[in-house]
Amino acid sequence: MMESFLKQHSAYDVLPVSYRQIVLDTTLLVKKALSVLMQYNIVSAPLWDSTKRKFAGMLTATDFINLIQFYYTHSSYTAAIREMDQFQISQLRDVEKVIGVPPPELFSLHPLQSLYDACQLLVESRAHRLPLVDVDSETGEEMIVSVLTQYRILKFIAMNYQDEKTLRQPLSELKIGIYTDLAVADLSTPVMSVIDMFVKRRISSVPIVDEEGVVLNVFETVDVMTLVKAGVYTDLDLCVAEALLRRPEDFAGVHTCTLNDSLSSIFGTIRKSQVHRLIVVDSGNKLKGIVSLSDIMRYLIGGTRDSPDKNPKGAASSTLASETESAATKDVASKDDA
Repeated sequence: MMESFLKQHSAYDVLPVSYRQIVLDTTLLVKKALSVLMQYNIVSAPLWDSTKRKFAGMLTATDFINLIQFYYTHSSYTAAIREMDQFQISQLRDVEKVIGVPPPELFSLHPLQSLYDACQLLVESRAHRLPLVDVDSETGEEMIVSVLTQYRILKFIAMNYQDEKTLRQPLSELKIGIYTDLAVADLSTPVMSVIDMFVKRRISSVPIVDEEGVVLNVFETVDVMTLVKAGVYTDLDLCVAEALLRRPEDFAGVHTCTLNDSLSSIFGTIRKSQVHRLIVVDSGNKLKGIVSLSDIMRYLIGGTRDSPDKNPKGAASSTLASETESAATKDVASKDDA
């Protein structure tokens, strides 16, 4: 039933009626790019190579994590400030080579492909967001239409999928999420130690617990962007407690659930709140596991590995702006990117 529902809807169906899409040129300074992201309260944006006239990937929190690792281990604070003033987005690939991490995979989806294809590509790539790219029928140039996030897809399913019977089983039976070998930290843990966890485990959040395992908070990759904006490159031995004080006042908070909660109740939370993961706790609020949106999406498509269909022709076009934003024809869709 779920597979049929996802194949009946296209990626374009999930987009709001109107939205603003931020697109950054690869020649833009990283410092200015960060200011744009913070100004519009978003954590990622698609990139455009104005020389090749092509889509060039995504700027995400991972890029800023790599940048912090680079400056923390290879540069002085003075040099970091000086270099950042001249550092372009295109140079981030050089940073990846220096710190020994693979470059991000370049992938996108045509907006008229099915939601099933979108979910499958997100699961296989382990990505949180999926750029939608069309091709102008007259010029043959690529056009960035929007960015589809896991949250927006799951919220669309939560709002429109009617077969509640398939969603009534509790998490304890569905076996969705991770419950062993969890990465955790406490309020005194150095931020750099948490960043190392992000990189080595390829995760986007670490629960913050007390000595008894009670969940106090969660430190996310997006918190790193706040530190980068504040110019914290080499003083990353500051503790998690201090870093959390720098969070924006509109932080959505920590969403929790229990093993007795069903997927239907989780969808209820997704309908009401901007959720990117749920921390699984017991009756005493002690950490039991983590259910990510990736875990939910993987369950919904059954872990299949079929190849997505080839791009169909004839999707709607969009208007592109290189450094700040473009006014498209279909409220801001990017804030749920995390």
